Amino acid sequence: MTSTIKGLGAMLLAIVLIVIVPLILNATGRYDLYYTLTLISLLSIASAGVWITFYIGRINIGQAAYALIGGYVSAILVATYGWSFWWTIPVAGLVCAGVAIVIGLPILRLRGVYFAMVTLVSTEVARLSALALPITNGAKGMVNLPLPGSVSVFGLTIVPGFATLQNPRYAFYLVAVVTMLLVFLAVYRLVHSRIGKLFAALQQNEELASSMGVNIAGLRIIAYAISSFLGGIAGAIFSAISQSVYPSSFTTADSINFMLNCFLGGLGYVLGPLIGTFVLRFGWELLFQAAQYQLLIYSVLLIAVILLLPNGLLSLIRTSPSKGGR
Repeated sequence: MTSTIKGLGAMLLAIVLIVIVPLILNATGRYDLYYTLTLISLLSIASAGVWITFYIGRINIGQAAYALIGGYVSAILVATYGWSFWWTIPVAGLVCAGVAIVIGLPILRLRGVYFAMVTLVSTEVARLSALALPITNGAKGMVNLPLPGSVSVFGLTIVPGFATLQNPRYAFYLVAVVTMLLVFLAVYRLVHSRIGKLFAALQQNEELASSMGVNIAGLRIIAYAISSFLGGIAGAIFSAISQSVYPSSFTTADSINFMLNCFLGGLGYVLGPLIGTFVLRFGWELLFQAAQYQLLIYSVLLIAVILLLPNGLLSLIRTSPSKGGR
């Protein structure tokens, strides 16, 4: 019964995002919100990756590095080698996962504080690498990237070329939202799979899990690779939307925000990163009228929410994170 309710809830969410929201925006003429909602979708995808590392009891302060790497991988493949944008999305994710494995193999065998320290500097390392490497065009970045082309199967056009569309923002919105829904569905299935239960065991008691024969280091690397994969695909789609990518496209501040999204929504809930991203993004926009006091009010409210709701905003409607949220 519970699984049926959750399935209906997921279907309802998909209908709202894919059908109802576009109808409302088109009826009201608020086409500018397409970009905002697209950005929220992409940020929530990257935040979902951070949530996975929290799920195994590790602090990840470097997700922006993988979003930046993913953006550059997609841009380079499209602009330099003529790849179709659609193929670059999974490739960007896989490249980021490969980088995460290289980093994680030595570091994730150590205590969590060392991993947190490495992730803290990884975004700056990625930014400096983008500034130094000739293929990334240095500080000038990569600009004027082509819009995604069409997708055809057996001569039938499934996705039209975005350059031919009257409103590419709507098309990008659909791409981001559908990708986001698939990502959160995959994360939900991961959490409820056998490996997800092992992830939860790591968070609760690593020593006990190790004594039962669980490969602690291997599971940490798998979780970090999945996390980085999500950051990479989010960055790849972002570069296509903005048709550019710069060394400053994703910074350490973004890595911190990815963490805050998880905290605010709720670390005990799969949808926590999505809710946290939505509230943080729109909360910041609503406080724009506060002018110079915007950051102060924003910070005070954020701290108050974290203190009063340590299990996140979703704890207001779910009393048991360990049972109902996952």
